[in-house]
Amino acid sequence: MARKSEYPVTRNPKVAPTHPGEILREDVLPALGLSVQETARALRVSRQTLHRILAGTMGVSPEMAVRLGKFCGNGPGLWLRMQGVHDLWHAEQRMRDEVKHIPTRAA
Repeated sequence: MARKSEYPVTRNPKVAPTHPGEILREDVLPALGLSVQETARALRVSRQTLHRILAGTMGVSPEMAVRLGKFCGNGPGLWLRMQGVHDLWHAEQRMRDEVKHIPTRAA
């Protein structure tokens, strides 16, 4: 269940959802005035791991969501939901043609 302090996720099916790493890179770290090195140290991960997330080449795992949720004070659920929405959108795009041939069955 979503926390009351969180914003609902809205989707435009033609636009890819923002990767959570981009939010970290563009909004969170500048607002906190922290470098990648300082943030990686605080999260207890390598700089390389954090760089991959910030670049959007690595997803936010459940373990990283726990770290980010504690670090940012907003809980892990938000970070996992952002990653899930991002991943699902990309999977739907990749599989669009294949899924057209799968029949829908009602139970």
